[in-house]
Amino acid sequence: MTDTNRVIIFDTTLRDGEQSPGASMNTGEKVRLAMQLEKLGVDVIEAGFPAASDGDFDAVATIAAKLHRLQVAGLARATRADIDRAWQAIQTAAAPRIHTFIATSDIHMEHKLRMSRDQVVAAAVDAVRHARGYTGNVEFSAEDGSRSDRDFLCRVFEAAIEAGATTVNLPDTVGYAIPEEFAELVRYIMAHTPNIGKAVLSVHCHNDLGLATANTLAAIKAGARQAEVTLNGIGERAGNTAMEEVVMALHTRHNYLGLSTGIHTDQIHASSRLVSMITGILVQPNKAVVGANAFAHEAGIHQDGMLKNPMTYEIMRPETIGLSRNRLVLGKHSGRHALHDQLKQLGYDLGEDELSLVFTRFKELADKKKTIMDEDLEVLVTEGILRTADIFQLEYLHVTAGTTVLPMASVKLKVNGRSVQGAGYGNGPIDAAYNTIAKLTGTQSELLRFTVAALTGGTDAQGEVTVRLRENGLLALGKGADPDIITASAKAYVNGLNRLEYLKTHPVHDRQGL
Repeated sequence: MTDTNRVIIFDTTLRDGEQSPGASMNTGEKVRLAMQLEKLGVDVIEAGFPAASDGDFDAVATIAAKLHRLQVAGLARATRADIDRAWQAIQTAAAPRIHTFIATSDIHMEHKLRMSRDQVVAAAVDAVRHARGYTGNVEFSAEDGSRSDRDFLCRVFEAAIEAGATTVNLPDTVGYAIPEEFAELVRYIMAHTPNIGKAVLSVHCHNDLGLATANTLAAIKAGARQAEVTLNGIGERAGNTAMEEVVMALHTRHNYLGLSTGIHTDQIHASSRLVSMITGILVQPNKAVVGANAFAHEAGIHQDGMLKNPMTYEIMRPETIGLSRNRLVLGKHSGRHALHDQLKQLGYDLGEDELSLVFTRFKELADKKKTIMDEDLEVLVTEGILRTADIFQLEYLHVTAGTTVLPMASVKLKVNGRSVQGAGYGNGPIDAAYNTIAKLTGTQSELLRFTVAALTGGTDAQGEVTVRLRENGLLALGKGADPDIITASAKAYVNGLNRLEYLKTHPVHDRQGL
């Protein structure tokens, strides 16, 4: 580190974030998100855990080959086999990083690893040395660091740095830490690890107590200079530290913290929406920075103050995160050039073939809906570009329902390119459609959740449906949108079934978090 006032942003949306239940992404979706992360300006992207599955390996290798500026990290347990696999995946990256880890808390060492402290130190040293044989950019993480003995942590970090680690990471793996306690631990490590000046100290916090961002900021104030984060705070259990919260806290309170990042903040909104569209995980309306209500003001006294001076109730300008108040509204008379410009404003730089596909779908939607908003365009890109070839495709849907008739659905699907059709009944039109689709696809999945939201205002707004499916221990989210809510529901169900099929053919053998 040459600039002690700059915080390195290490984004793990594609690795730790993907461990959110049902949030698995296919390779095409991961590549698209990785390219947006590069545009966002993150310093390091953790592209995945190559040893976890062939699918993870392929995705990491593809991302490593496509990105040109940022560092690409592959996660590996402290074993030579994992490290070899990680290097095979990231070796074509412009700046590859091997990220290896082992648990250091007494409870993990005794009950999970069944290793002594000396054995853990030896394993860490061997892993780092082996990784250094491939690259000089090696990160070592002490899993469950916040619950580890602080003197043992210093011993492990000192040994890892001596072996060649250039970054040492302190994870709050189970979200147990309290901000001042975590800051004191950082200060202790800085003061009692003799060679800490040869490495960057990183922190990786989980949000089990809702303190991930607070813990991360406290650690940075205490001397940590890398923050490991995810967009929208997604991740296993209660999630990870939200990138947008840390970045905007540093940006907004620069007067107090005196620290900066390399993030292009005007890309935050587009990046957040892309993650939500790809994973199907909705951003709660009152979510800090990127929630729908983050810049909304309803109370009369707030509105009065806003009209007189926006700074009375806004500490951030919406334009700073790329959320323009003067959005261009498109309609059926809008041309290809206007569509292309608006998509670029949203962060989608499409090729000619991709633009042609989205433009065709745009015209189809414009015949049903008077005005096309940004949220509608994001759906068109997601459904038309981001999704790869599906096993199941919805071709036709017709339903009948009412107070005096039994709800019935007639459905035509393509299954592996072959058309199949059938009809079925249900308690309502959506239930009838789902029963018919389930019969045609032969799925044994269980519908765990069904949610509906309007993408924009107005009675002609597209309905956005999200479903969560479970089959044989696998969880998948499905998402669909359409001005017709029943069609949107069918699209979401079919999308969820396709994601389940992807998980069946891309098994994850041993995915772990920090």
